[in-house]
Amino acid sequence: MQKFVYYAPTEIVFGQDTELQTAGLVKKYGGTRVVLIYGGQSAVKSGLIGRVEQNLKEEGLEVLSCGGVVPNPLLSKAREIAKAAVEFKADFVLAVGGGSVIDTAKAVALVLAAPEHDVWDFWSKKASLEKAAPLGSILTISAAGSETSNSSVLTNDDKTPPTKRGINSDSFRCCFTIMNPDLTMTLPVWQIGAGAADIFMHTSERYFAKILGNHLTDEIAVGLFRDIIKYGPIGVKDPKNYEAMSEIMWCGSVSHVGLTGIGAKGDTAREGDWACHQLGMAISALYDSTHGATLSAVWASWARYVKSQNLPRFAEFARKVYGITEADDEKAADEGIQRTNEFFKSLGMPLTITELLGHEPTDEELTKLADECSYDRTRCIGSFQTLDYDDILAIYRMAK
Repeated sequence: MQKFVYYAPTEIVFGQDTELQTAGLVKKYGGTRVVLIYGGQSAVKSGLIGRVEQNLKEEGLEVLSCGGVVPNPLLSKAREIAKAAVEFKADFVLAVGGGSVIDTAKAVALVLAAPEHDVWDFWSKKASLEKAAPLGSILTISAAGSETSNSSVLTNDDKTPPTKRGINSDSFRCCFTIMNPDLTMTLPVWQIGAGAADIFMHTSERYFAKILGNHLTDEIAVGLFRDIIKYGPIGVKDPKNYEAMSEIMWCGSVSHVGLTGIGAKGDTAREGDWACHQLGMAISALYDSTHGATLSAVWASWARYVKSQNLPRFAEFARKVYGITEADDEKAADEGIQRTNEFFKSLGMPLTITELLGHEPTDEELTKLADECSYDRTRCIGSFQTLDYDDILAIYRMAK
């Protein structure tokens, strides 16, 4: 086992009706003036936003509510809310929603700590990421894991075509997250399936690492794979199944809190691959596609393209996760890839880019995707196998 530092400061409050504890948690972490950020009108119509507002106000907290965050969250909306939060003199940011809302809240928290900066200054590394206002979250979509991660992703809609970028900082980790599985039961099954795919991928990106060496970390990852493979399809078929929705929700947080990547690279967590996320983010940027669906559309093509870098790793994945008994590593690896595609299909997720987009992309479209993914041919992606522009384009063509 290698040296590592593990940091996961988020207080997790899990269970039914836990959103009623919101005000006490905000006050615990120093909040008095709260900017409450949410997405569409479903959270309002369900009564959740009203209940949370009432809970905060009954405890003497001032509240500014800002809705309208969309999937693949936009820079323009983050700027709008950040401006309103600064004018309101907010000292706490509360996200009520899924990854897009929480990622937007993280952007607002950075601006509240340094209001002289534009939101994109942090994404373009023109401003420091070392300080942010305190924030918390009430999770309503199990998927991105942003409630326990140090990551935030925004789509810069100032650019044509838009571009999607992510940053990492421990400064904007949530102080607390409230996780009530009941709040996820009214989601469309498409979102539940896409969320389960994203959860699987957060562990896949860490499991298929170039540097290995922590067996307990691998066992945690394998357990998470098996749990989401079991309960993800159950949640899609029966969103009212509390056991399934609870397991999906907890898998979502654990998958992105860093546990499945500990202990195999110097003084930090295992360096994950993240190539599939970069491939998927380019699709989301150009087509506004659902994040989890972009990942399922490219994973098998990526896996087949890179498996020769460490074939025993893919074979081990197949045997431990799916119980495959094939002795030949290559045959076992191929069966594991196929079984993963079957899992994605059971979630209702696309297995190709054509299926995702609803049309067969032209080679010009695939070239534009490769340009976006490679930042106009200025970067490579991945660590399991480093992928340059030509590799990226080849995977997109395989995934077509």
